[in-house]
Amino acid sequence: MTERHITLAHGNGGRFMRELIDEVFARHLGTDQLDTHTDAAHLNLSGDLLFSTDGFTVKPLEFPGGSIGSLAVHGTVNDLAVAGAIPKVLSLNAFIEEGLSFAQLERIVRDLAGAARDCGVAVVAGDTKVVPHGEGSGLYLATAGIGLRATPQVLSLKNVRPGDQILVSGPVGDHGTAVMLAREQFGLRGDLQSDAASVLPLARALFDLPGLRFMRDPTRGGLATVAHEIAEACGAGVRLNESAIPVRDPVRAVCEMLGYDPYYLACEGRIVAIVSPEAADQALTRWQALPQGEQAALIGQVKAGASRVVLETPIGGERFLEELEDDPLPRIC
Repeated sequence: MTERHITLAHGNGGRFMRELIDEVFARHLGTDQLDTHTDAAHLNLSGDLLFSTDGFTVKPLEFPGGSIGSLAVHGTVNDLAVAGAIPKVLSLNAFIEEGLSFAQLERIVRDLAGAARDCGVAVVAGDTKVVPHGEGSGLYLATAGIGLRATPQVLSLKNVRPGDQILVSGPVGDHGTAVMLAREQFGLRGDLQSDAASVLPLARALFDLPGLRFMRDPTRGGLATVAHEIAEACGAGVRLNESAIPVRDPVRAVCEMLGYDPYYLACEGRIVAIVSPEAADQALTRWQALPQGEQAALIGQVKAGASRVVLETPIGGERFLEELEDDPLPRIC
């Protein structure tokens, strides 16, 4: 392949498209389960299957700690993991803008393939489309994933009761802040890394825990949005202890300078878990024993009463965390 940039001819179904698929995607993603000459993948899976789908529009396409490629794998794997599944296979659709360099596309696909190998999943099907210059922001990715349920119970907000405890597996707001700094929109720079990663080890640590009610990865809308999902679904209140919520100093500093709230910023490698009061200490111990969960914390509880989210401040006051309406940071994942 001699071209340096994607052209519309790479989406016309002819030789250029075949070269794009074979020399970029299949070369990095190729396994015995990926056959680029068939229109469907044959799967030999048995058990209680969970299915998830997602789309990714992050800007910039590459950021400290990852890229849209690794993010697409981690995002789909994480959705399955927090639902109680072991991810097995993924599909991938790539919407490529005319003019994207082959060098950048190959870096992203290589990053995606590495993340898939690390997560133990195979990309078994996919498609590519090319859109005219100015209509695609470089690259959009869409994925779907299938996993096998590994929890003895179905995890659901319907299981949550007043008195249940809320935990987070690590510092919040890292991904949103890292991507924001990578855009250099505000003249700010920093070395903060996105937390984008597979949460499967964290999820698996709790799969067999009696009292595990529900898990969610706090992506768009961050921790505050997950708290509102809990309150609305359960018809109860959520009280969070601000002093207990882990937030890195660089994240807090950027938020203070620009007027953002770290509790609304996306995370891509964290879990919010709800467990029974009896299981809270054991859940925290299991997470803190893992490298990815060393800063895990018990941050609040579900309370009987009005369906609202209250943040208890370090000085003993209270602040309502309102439900997110405007998008504080678009194109984040």
